[in-house]
Amino acid sequence: MALNLDDCYELVMKLVDQAGELISSRNSGRKDFVEKSSNIDFVTETDQQVEKLLMDGISEKYPDHKFIGEEETSEGKKAELTDAPTWIIDPVDGTMNFVHSFPHSCVSIGLLVNKIAEIGIVFNPVMKQKFTARRGQGAFLNGNPIRVSSETKLSKALITTEFGTSREEDKTKVVLENIGKLVRAAHGLRALGSAALNICSVALGGADASYEFGLHAWDIAAADLVVREAGGVCIDPAGGPLDIMSRRFLCASTQELANEVVATLTQFYPQPRD
Repeated sequence: MALNLDDCYELVMKLVDQAGELISSRNSGRKDFVEKSSNIDFVTETDQQVEKLLMDGISEKYPDHKFIGEEETSEGKKAELTDAPTWIIDPVDGTMNFVHSFPHSCVSIGLLVNKIAEIGIVFNPVMKQKFTARRGQGAFLNGNPIRVSSETKLSKALITTEFGTSREEDKTKVVLENIGKLVRAAHGLRALGSAALNICSVALGGADASYEFGLHAWDIAAADLVVREAGGVCIDPAGGPLDIMSRRFLCASTQELANEVVATLTQFYPQPRD
């Protein structure tokens, strides 16, 4: 029997709302956390509880569905994307912001079937921003249609990026080199602490391009669909097709702008892949 994507969407919207209530109820004061790879790569109790809420709720109705989740993979499980219906989840994208009660973090969840994105939801419950998309049906913010800008020139573009959760010297050198290049070449540059919301800002038309090296499939999966459905371009930062498991991402409002960003960036290839 074919998977009913309407039912999937209805279920996950309810679960995301529940997750949002949990996050927004804790948006005050500094939160405790447990370090993963470093003191800037960590997890909170809320991350774990939100991921469990989403996975348990989906598994109850769809026991054969697969998951790729940030906290699940941090326990040593290898992320594996197959043709099976797979939910890719970041329970709190922007955990550093969440820990500091900086109101720019979100739940991010995407559904891929046969490795094709079908559903994408990115929800910042504190600021009440809910980005949604379904393949072939457009992109929305709080139920209202959104569209990328028509910007084609880097000199007039606002770009978003992140420093990431790694401070390895080789990567940090490339990150700072690219920031230096883009500060000089672009209209403006922003780093607000959530890859998924950065990408959705391009879908909204608030930013014109977003790129990052070292992010993960759970940062990209939902927001990638939102941008595409809003008319944007999502590619590898070197200009080829996007591979969401490569830990490399670039999106832009237009192909012309994407090409300019590609030509400007110094490349970095994170290892291991997702």
